Amino acid sequence: MAGFRNSAREFTRIAVPYFRSEDGGPGRVLLVTVIALQLFQVWLNVRFNAWYKAFYDALQNKDWDTFIWQLGVFSALAAFYIVSAVYQLYLQQWLQIRWRRWLTSRYLGRWLSDGTHYRMRLKGDSTDDPDQRAAAAGSPGQRQKADNPDQRIADDIRLFINNTLDIGISLLGSIVTLVSFVVILWNLSSTFPLVIGSQSFNIPGYLVWAALIYAVIGTWVTHLVGRPLIKLNYDQQLYEADFRFSLVRLRENAEQITLLSGEAAEKERLLDRFGRVVGNWYGIMQRTKRLTFLTAGYSQVAVIFPFIVVSPLYFAGSMMLGGLMQIASAFGQVQGALSFFVKAYSDIADWKAVLNRLAGFDASMDWAKGLDDRAPRVQLVSDGGPAMTADELTISLPTGQEIVHVSGLAIEPGERVLVTGPSGSGKTSLFRALGGVWPFGAGTIRFPHGAKLLVLPQRPYLPLGTLRGALAYPGPDHAFTPDEIDEVLDATGLTHLRDALDETAYWADRLSMGEQQRLSIARALLQKPDWLFLDEATAALDEPAESMLYRLLLERLPDATIVSIGHRSSLVVFHDRFLALKPDGKGRHRLTPVTPDEGARDAEEMGLSLV
Repeated sequence: MAGFRNSAREFTRIAVPYFRSEDGGPGRVLLVTVIALQLFQVWLNVRFNAWYKAFYDALQNKDWDTFIWQLGVFSALAAFYIVSAVYQLYLQQWLQIRWRRWLTSRYLGRWLSDGTHYRMRLKGDSTDDPDQRAAAAGSPGQRQKADNPDQRIADDIRLFINNTLDIGISLLGSIVTLVSFVVILWNLSSTFPLVIGSQSFNIPGYLVWAALIYAVIGTWVTHLVGRPLIKLNYDQQLYEADFRFSLVRLRENAEQITLLSGEAAEKERLLDRFGRVVGNWYGIMQRTKRLTFLTAGYSQVAVIFPFIVVSPLYFAGSMMLGGLMQIASAFGQVQGALSFFVKAYSDIADWKAVLNRLAGFDASMDWAKGLDDRAPRVQLVSDGGPAMTADELTISLPTGQEIVHVSGLAIEPGERVLVTGPSGSGKTSLFRALGGVWPFGAGTIRFPHGAKLLVLPQRPYLPLGTLRGALAYPGPDHAFTPDEIDEVLDATGLTHLRDALDETAYWADRLSMGEQQRLSIARALLQKPDWLFLDEATAALDEPAESMLYRLLLERLPDATIVSIGHRSSLVVFHDRFLALKPDGKGRHRLTPVTPDEGARDAEEMGLSLV
């Protein structure tokens, strides 16, 4: 019961907001219309039930006129049924795409806001082994782990909406059908007694009780046989997503894999992941086979069960053929409505697995957003003065281990600051905190109100699309004039790309790392930030090219504050202040002001060359 309540809460939280949204009005109209058409079809089935008696009585009586008339009645009822079924499906599909569009936009908005997508990656999964993650599925801790968000948004939302409408509308139709035909079947039971051998018994509603007992037994056995499918379907989605993600990673890292001759190792890893897909699928096959044996046998027996119960009356001459067919039809409708869960159990298992995955995705996003209450973050304040300040700031790993401590830091506008430190000292984590995306630690970082920040990582991001769009990112493709773009490409040594600006390609593969870093600098020159952070953003270039680009930054962005992470001697002349991360004896590194000479000694100890 507790599991049912949890599922109900999760379903309500995911499904209800759409019908309260700005698109909820049309959505409610479509939903009500689809439900009305379903109810209309139930009414038509009631009319068909009455038609059975008249039609088969006409056959038994060889009444030609009534026979022809009933054919006309059937044609009219069938036409109404066909039209209502077609438009019910059409309007339901219309509702599905509107609901999916809104829910996809909502999930994308939550996932991409406030760095949530990045913070969710920082948390990661409890294990890299999909088998262990699947084994923990459904536990409170695991439900906050969200593997493969792309699948949650692209596939699970679609499946959730489609299955919710299919199962929900079918369930409603079954309930209304049950209420409608129970009345008919009860009345028919009172007209004809139960005959067993030569004995007859007047049992009120015995046909209803027979259908109820048959359906309850079938539902109970089906649940026992089919229950493992919920976890098997959950696991299958997980394994399929892991296998697909591994294929995407191979494509994105094709060059590195080829240079390392890693194809054989990658094939082994991919086959291992696919082996989990196959192994779990065999489990689904075995369980589905048992369930299908049960449901197919149940459905076939249900066809003749009402005839077995009522046929003694017919052969005794107490009932016309039409009455027999009417009872068989009504019994079938009641038994079918009561057996909804028997027939839909596999679909319900799929739906429950999807619901669990979306609930886990929600929980993971809630966790990421909740970090704002305890995370260091960029706070833009109008009374913070012109400088960037950070006092008693601690940067930690996701495990809680403190790695960097900053006290009394103040960087004035226009300064050029070079940050050095040994590998693993937390330089990149510090830059992430300055950029407002690293959530682990304590303290506050303040920037001048309205300051425009730009952080250039060592590996630039090139979105799918054109080079013109990559230069303008995250703004619109035509944020800059063609002359501005051509001039900055020439200045950064990318003249050969001018003719390919509007070509759509996977540019992260087409361009070398050095070309990508030049493109990143060109982006900074176009966007003109007030504060520019470079995390070894020119490390893939040779020293003359690196010096050329830094000189270009100083010339084109004379008022910008530039803070760099780097180790090359060529960077010293472009900075007027130096900070180093040094061990403080407490397992952390403290950001400490140093002179170029002190920095040179530190660099020499690290095997680097700063001057």
